[in-house]
Amino acid sequence: MTGPVITTPRLTLTPVALTDFDDLAELWRDARFTLPIAGRGPMTREEVWFRLLRDLGHWQALGMGNWAIRMTDTAHYVGSVGVLDYRRETHPPMDTPELGWGVGVRFQGLGLAREALEAALHWCDHSRRLPRTVCMIDPPNAPSLKLAGRTGFTAYAEGTYQDKPVIFLERPAAR
Repeated sequence: MTGPVITTPRLTLTPVALTDFDDLAELWRDARFTLPIAGRGPMTREEVWFRLLRDLGHWQALGMGNWAIRMTDTAHYVGSVGVLDYRRETHPPMDTPELGWGVGVRFQGLGLAREALEAALHWCDHSRRLPRTVCMIDPPNAPSLKLAGRTGFTAYAEGTYQDKPVIFLERPAAR
């Protein structure tokens, strides 16, 4: 099973594919990208390969997952956005699919993350009919907290993931 292709005024979102590997590897080797999202430095190609396989399996098993975000006019790889169930061991537990997103440093500040996130949320609301989605964000990641707020997420708990503090946010479906 693969997921839908979603288009927005500037972007094309396609379910992740093996052909995205080199773009993903380049994105995840940039510490400016990985630090606010993963709380660590660059990832190796091996680590990125396992992330890609996980994401491919997500679509296959659950009918949802990460989309590769590309500029429609140039096909440049921007980043990813996804509807995910990673079964993370968080406190408090997450009880509904989570939204995750990230765009490369050169594409930040252009409104592309918001455009992609809004498209993914629309899909959640209308195709998956999820009554609620959540996300978790590292407290110092002000840009993601701001974007979450702009797209309807509100904080509902402070907690931990992998023994690190995180903020849990939720968003009821728009109907």
